[in-house]
Amino acid sequence: MPRNALTAAEQQGILDVCHRPSFANLPPDQIAVRLLDDELRYLASVSSFYRVLRRHGEVVHRGRARKPKRAAVPTTYRAIAPNQVWSWDCTWLPGPARGTYYYLVMIVDIYSRKFVG
Repeated sequence: MPRNALTAAEQQGILDVCHRPSFANLPPDQIAVRLLDDELRYLASVSSFYRVLRRHGEVVHRGRARKPKRAAVPTTYRAIAPNQVWSWDCTWLPGPARGTYYYLVMIVDIYSRKFVG
């Protein structure tokens, strides 16, 4: 153990403060700041708050973020002869004058990789 590691009593003190009803809905970084502002009390650094809470399984994300969605598997097409499957792409090309553009659309045959249109 390093010499500057938190003792069991200090860790319990962090847990007790985090379990107060006034701090129940706050993240650890705001708890540490409010302790300093309101009570002029420094228990530990913000990273130590997170470390202690993570060790006890009490760090959870409480934001408005949604659960990650599973992306659908992209569809793949297979061409075994010319003119079975085409693909297309669009792009803007700058024109001769400022603010003018050309709209380029290309149609490609997947099998031969040649431009169809």
